[in-house]
Amino acid sequence: MSTVANDYDYVVGVDTHARTHTYTVVETRTGAVIDTASFPVSGPGLTRAITWIRRRTSGIVLAAVEGTSSYGASAVKAFTDNGIPVSEVRPPSRASRTERGKTDAIDAEAAARSVIGRHTSQIRKPRASGDRNALRILLTSRLLMDHQRTADRNALTALLRTVDVGVDARKPLTDTRIKDISNWRNRSNIDLVTMVARAEARRLASAILNRTKELENNHALLGRHAEELAPGLQNIPGVGPVTAAIIICAYSHTGRIHSEAAFAALAGVAPQPASSGNTTRHRLNRSGDRQLNRAFDVIVRTRMSFDVNTRSYVERGLTSGKTKREIRRNLKRYVCRSIFRQLQTIMA
Repeated sequence: MSTVANDYDYVVGVDTHARTHTYTVVETRTGAVIDTASFPVSGPGLTRAITWIRRRTSGIVLAAVEGTSSYGASAVKAFTDNGIPVSEVRPPSRASRTERGKTDAIDAEAAARSVIGRHTSQIRKPRASGDRNALRILLTSRLLMDHQRTADRNALTALLRTVDVGVDARKPLTDTRIKDISNWRNRSNIDLVTMVARAEARRLASAILNRTKELENNHALLGRHAEELAPGLQNIPGVGPVTAAIIICAYSHTGRIHSEAAFAALAGVAPQPASSGNTTRHRLNRSGDRQLNRAFDVIVRTRMSFDVNTRSYVERGLTSGKTKREIRRNLKRYVCRSIFRQLQTIMA
């Protein structure tokens, strides 16, 4: 396989921030740093950066950009619009920063050097933009709404357990009880504390119901947009609108992830050796995209509860001496492999 050093003459490392990006040009043949500069994160600033890069390079250029889905999104678009291919790189580890220190120039150079020795087929491509951004926005909004609803529910439960307003809150509140509380009317023949507590309980209950309705609308939008981007993905057992949206956002487009093994590593479902002495075993992977890992975990747990074939597999595994964690790890790897293959077909 050909390496980046063979296919590109220069690599531009980009350390991204909210206000400025720092660019370092490194020649791949010699590893020499050609120049380093910082430019504002704005339309004119990005144009100046591209011009600066063109003046300092005379061959094929690859951009190695940190944070391609956040601070570096504007830089990725600028590079793409100007015909410069982009590789996504991770920020330097804390250990490496301890050895060489930290400045924007150092991080930009590290970004460039992190890809020079890699095989060209293995460099990470940024996620595609366009309609997929709608899924990312909906997923982010859903997370915020879900956290707020949980906080409101906990606050309501704590209030009802603290002040006696005639509600038995020893057990978790049901949706029916919350709806009843939201319909409470004002009373004038009660003390001040009870009156204020009832008003606050009514407000919290109404907020919970509103969040629930918003989440239902969000769920429907996720399902519709996910079906447009990856038709048939939600027909896979255990895959729903939320898990489908997470998977599509992580996979992005055909070509970003070069193999199903790389997809498993991204999802944190690739088995890791955990053998010792006479014991040979593997354990769950704790790295990778944790949202994607959670999506596969939800799919597997759903199948373990409702899918006949999966339940039979679990029973056979338990009979052979495997633990449920080991069985779940195997199933997550299997689901990851099958979904990756389907994504390659439906999103080609």
